[in-house]
Amino acid sequence: MARWAYVNGRYVPHALAAVHIEDRGFQFADGVYEVVTVVDGRFTDLDGHLARLQRSLDELRMAAPVSPRVLVFVMGELVRRNGLRNGAVYLQVTRGVAPRDFRFPPAGTPPTLVMTTRRLARFAAPAQLADGVRVITIPDIRWGRRDIKTVGLLPQVLGKQRAADAGAFEAWMIDPDWTVTEGCSSNAWIVTGAGVLVTREPSARILNGVTRRTLLRLARAQGIAVEERPFTVEEAYGAREAFLSSATTFALPVTRIDGRPVGDGRPGPVTLALREAYLADAAREAGRPA
Repeated sequence: MARWAYVNGRYVPHALAAVHIEDRGFQFADGVYEVVTVVDGRFTDLDGHLARLQRSLDELRMAAPVSPRVLVFVMGELVRRNGLRNGAVYLQVTRGVAPRDFRFPPAGTPPTLVMTTRRLARFAAPAQLADGVRVITIPDIRWGRRDIKTVGLLPQVLGKQRAADAGAFEAWMIDPDWTVTEGCSSNAWIVTGAGVLVTREPSARILNGVTRRTLLRLARAQGIAVEERPFTVEEAYGAREAFLSSATTFALPVTRIDGRPVGDGRPGPVTLALREAYLADAAREAGRPA
């Protein structure tokens, strides 16, 4: 089956998809993005992703390229053309094409909208669920507006490579006070010895994950004690459980941090219960068919 992309109003073969050399996303990372998961042919947490996209655009004073209704239609059509049942839609909006200048281009410059899809046979390997994954900790060197989902991801690129070089799945980024902010492409969680689920509160210091918000809702519905606050690296080392969350990993157990076992070194019951609850919630009310 041919692979299709979407670029500024046209469905094009993926291999031929391109934007102008003076697109501001290419020149300045002047753009935002979202990743929407498709599970069994249905979008997951779609409304949350649409709302976060609009917030990111608003924070950067960037015009939306199309209405939400049109955006969802295009996403669905791209999923259909690519025969996607399980995977993700990546969409990116930039401030458009203009001569290279740090200042915004003239009013009325059309934004750029591109979309691609990625097929996933599974959202976690069996070994990752059975044994958990490893993370390392690294300094957080990102800019001060981490709550905006921009395409300026060089610190995360460097962090992901450091994790790969260390044989780890993810890197958790650390503020100067030795509290964990989040992963390079995920939110970070621990379960304390007292059984309290802890993840950092929403602020400009983290990206407020859509999956994160759903997991918090599900945890509270199950009566799990929750604290939204910073936690230190030392707290993470001594936690009963740890996990990470993102649109394509849901809740994924972390069993080693900087080489140290978390708890008994096995995926914990809170993590696995939340993952199952998320999948059940997605099947029940994941939203619109793609």
